[in-house]
Amino acid sequence: MKFFFALIKTCLLLVVLVIVGGLGTLYYLDPVVTERLITVTLLGEKSGPLELVAGGPLIDTPTAAEHALSAAALRQAVAYAEESGTHALIVYHDDAIELERYYPGYGASHISSTQSMHKSVLAILVGIAIEEGFLGSIDDPAAKYLPEWADDERAKITLRQMLRQTSGIDFATFGINPLGGFFQLMLGADVTPAALNLPLEVEPGTRFDYTSAIAQDMGLIIQRATGMRYAEYLSQALWTHLGAGDAYVVLDSEQHGMARTSCCLEATPRAWLHVGLLHLNDGRIGDEQVVPAQWMHDIAVAGKHNPNYGYFTWLGTEYELYRTYNRKTSTRVVHSEPFVADDVRFFDGFGGQRVYIVPSRRLVIVRIGDLAMNWDDSYLVNLLVRDLDKSATANAVTTAPESDQP
Repeated sequence: MKFFFALIKTCLLLVVLVIVGGLGTLYYLDPVVTERLITVTLLGEKSGPLELVAGGPLIDTPTAAEHALSAAALRQAVAYAEESGTHALIVYHDDAIELERYYPGYGASHISSTQSMHKSVLAILVGIAIEEGFLGSIDDPAAKYLPEWADDERAKITLRQMLRQTSGIDFATFGINPLGGFFQLMLGADVTPAALNLPLEVEPGTRFDYTSAIAQDMGLIIQRATGMRYAEYLSQALWTHLGAGDAYVVLDSEQHGMARTSCCLEATPRAWLHVGLLHLNDGRIGDEQVVPAQWMHDIAVAGKHNPNYGYFTWLGTEYELYRTYNRKTSTRVVHSEPFVADDVRFFDGFGGQRVYIVPSRRLVIVRIGDLAMNWDDSYLVNLLVRDLDKSATANAVTTAPESDQP
């Protein structure tokens, strides 16, 4: 028995030595990525320092005096969100908030990580930059702003193909190498070369492959074209007009100071609601046309190679039980049934971070919270759309004029 316990202790000691030795080697090779692997994944810290995106005066969004949605539907929405570890749930209809629920430990001023929802904000920012003349056209070659691509096959890639995720660029995915390309993009101290130095794999415009590297390159284009820091232009062009207070972007490091534009826009739930309202109101906030109305329409036009994707924004055009992101990853999101409404568009952040917009029903839903890997993209939207449609039908019957026929 003593020999058995001695053997177990020896094995455990060997395991500890291997782990410590492995971490020591990784730290020697790349101390920043190694440290962030621990602090981000285990402690929930940010993947870099924060930079302010200054907001403007707050705009109060009214709460509905009379609810269009039934109490039963709202209770179901609250319960479903609670099951998935939701921090904040907001439901907006017509011109008012029908439901605003913050779960224990969270409140209206709390900022939670929203992962890739930043991409859909970036799509809006591109349209503003074109309108303001910083970018020439959506069909400009990306190499006009990224000279690193000018002398090889990547010179053929256009801004439109980047927004549609059909650039043809190869990309790294989550793998066993903790210092590989995926982790350099997500956690590295210099994100620009990790995103910029990827080769072309297929002809641009011929295949859909969702990749964060392309959104990172688009953020770099914005920064170079405007001559401003990304956070400064985001603030000036969009955020000061939203009426939702300050936000933050996460930088790769103090040394390089590049915003992570494929993810990591830190904002309140109300701020995300206001971004969603740009889709509902054709780019207007109040009486101000913040984003060109045509651009807001174009964002939600389905692409040829993925009918459920517009410009860095997901769509509910065609039903698929499992929505996938690209051919390299096994990550997928369930849609238990087709969307009831045919004009659903949404911001997608990993693990159930969502802003759903349904223009035909004047509906916006914001869900932010813990990573929910079993999130059902159709449940909340269909629950609330069906309830609105049922109410509209009942009202139509009630208000219908009586027939004068016997």
